[in-house]
Amino acid sequence: MIVKIDHIGVAVSSIDDAVKLYRDGLGLKIGEIETVEAERVKVAMIAVGESRIELLEPTGSEGAIAKYIEKRGEGIHHLALEVSDIQGMLKVLKEKGIPLIDTEPRIGAGGARVAFLHPKAAKVLIELVEH
Repeated sequence: MIVKIDHIGVAVSSIDDAVKLYRDGLGLKIGEIETVEAERVKVAMIAVGESRIELLEPTGSEGAIAKYIEKRGEGIHHLALEVSDIQGMLKVLKEKGIPLIDTEPRIGAGGARVAFLHPKAAKVLIELVEH
């Protein structure tokens, strides 16, 4: 079951530069910045009500975010939906023939279990998140 919009992922070349807008311009609080080695990305979460904005900075030229920025430039990368049972949701989606990138959850930012739907399904990359 989908609980809420968890976050919107935004690919940026520099978290330090992006933070200036969100913190200094918009007055939002920047959460802890962490590196997710497996995804080759540095992540900053910014709370906005009960949802968040996730800034994603590549840590090298080989990760998905680096390739995304190289191909499309900075901007919205994905929409993340919080789910109560990620394993069950993946099973239902697979049964319905919805194309998945991940058939099993992996560990994402903040230690959450995550899985991605293929963007051809919804015309945007969707991340499922179970905290």
